[in-house]
Amino acid sequence: MRLPLPLPALRRLGARSLACRGFSASSSRGQSTAMTKGLILGIYAKEKDADALQFTRAGDTFDKHVSGKLRELLALSGPPLKTGKTRIFYGLHQDFPSVVVTGLGKKTSGIDELENWNEGKENIRVAIAAACRQLQDLEITSVEVDPCGDAQAAAEGAILGLYEFDELKQKKKTVISAQLYGSGDDEAWHKGLVFAKGQNLARYLMESPANEMTPTKFAEKVEQELKKVNNSTTVHIRPKSWIEDQEMGAFLSVAKGSDEPPVFLEIHYKGSPNADDPPVVFVGKGITFDSGGISIKPSANMDLMRADMGGAATICSTIITAATLNLPLNLIGLAPLCENMPSGKANKPGDVVRAKNGKTIQVDNTDAEGRLILSDALCYAHTFNPKVIINAATLTGAMDIALGSAATGVFTNSSWLWTKLFEASTETGDRMWRMPLFEHYTRQIVDCQLADINNIGKYRSGGACTAAAFLKEFVTHSKWAHLDIAGVMTNKDEVPYLKKGMSGRPTRTLVEFLVRMSKDNENSQ
Repeated sequence: MRLPLPLPALRRLGARSLACRGFSASSSRGQSTAMTKGLILGIYAKEKDADALQFTRAGDTFDKHVSGKLRELLALSGPPLKTGKTRIFYGLHQDFPSVVVTGLGKKTSGIDELENWNEGKENIRVAIAAACRQLQDLEITSVEVDPCGDAQAAAEGAILGLYEFDELKQKKKTVISAQLYGSGDDEAWHKGLVFAKGQNLARYLMESPANEMTPTKFAEKVEQELKKVNNSTTVHIRPKSWIEDQEMGAFLSVAKGSDEPPVFLEIHYKGSPNADDPPVVFVGKGITFDSGGISIKPSANMDLMRADMGGAATICSTIITAATLNLPLNLIGLAPLCENMPSGKANKPGDVVRAKNGKTIQVDNTDAEGRLILSDALCYAHTFNPKVIINAATLTGAMDIALGSAATGVFTNSSWLWTKLFEASTETGDRMWRMPLFEHYTRQIVDCQLADINNIGKYRSGGACTAAAFLKEFVTHSKWAHLDIAGVMTNKDEVPYLKKGMSGRPTRTLVEFLVRMSKDNENSQ
């Protein structure tokens, strides 16, 4: 018999298996108890005038099986646990030598309209991540996780909280096998695992060194991952000759500064039962290293520019996750991939290049290269008769100045599309905030001495907005959104359930957007 649940309930349990570096999730309930094992339980903050500690349902069940010892020890061990704080107890139960209790905040927490997220879900992610890390530090190899009332958020907290890029290190973190504790939440748990694994893939792509994640290697890795999950996929790794045939002069002008050949990655997922259903097209900036070119960046923190392909990483990971979930949608991902390097062949300030739609561009700053490669990709995106076009890019330092790491900046010509993205971001806690596409900014980039358009604005102010205005010149579709993810590219300590490093944001929000769109499609049929 496996306590604290009765044997019949245990036999009904099961969670699908997923794995990532530092974490694995297993459905097996027959693992040897000789393994070092832990249990994570949640506890809510005390409400006013309440004397008793308020466990989750799973916590209450466990405490009854240990005759109230957990409640007694908690009362003796110190003040009530704050959100994300943990306390560990040993020897309470033979099946769980280590039990971590983690603070979930108020049980009544829900949508916070000032914060623009679901505080209850965020509290679960933070709490479970903190508890999993504590067990990982103790080199515990197997853990069962309390769903805490939202198994998806619990799974996300576990996988996101434990991920760390250690692919190139000899000494690696303990790999934890984790499974859902309790029954009835298996579907939500599995969904959380898939969502978090998708974000972790984006983190992996972004964190990898530029010499290990070249344009070619990036495309091959995405192809490999996509073919693992679904047969309804097609991958095209387009060479330089194809890019030339497409007359993508802006993209080629950036790529020519590097000896690394450019690649145009095109991925298709056909999940809709109607093959002719217009696709959602994602476009991602894929600069696998950005030195700034001739307008070279300062050396300090230039190493972070290995993640300047974060737009490509997030949109590709989004499509791979959607394919894993078998969403009934048609999706296309487009990623122009190259390096931006200084050389005798590189763009020079004052050069004029021609984009796919025929517009000429004066390149006054070679470090404003992302908008150049995106301009050609956006033109190409229109050829698929898309339902929606969404592009993502670590585009401007000005976006980081404006919003920091709190939210992705969204520039869109569609209030319908903005509402859908905003609602998805409230659910995931990976927030978005709408930014302006005023004609005020367009005037600053079309007032150009040598060409139709300049790749930088006339003034320093509003740099994220003039960059968006530039992209708008290459969009005719009525449902388009530009996501500037420069501010959310990295995580120091702002998001507690992400360790320091590349964040992979906003992958989960884009996946949630697609989940909701697929439900809307089903309801309309």
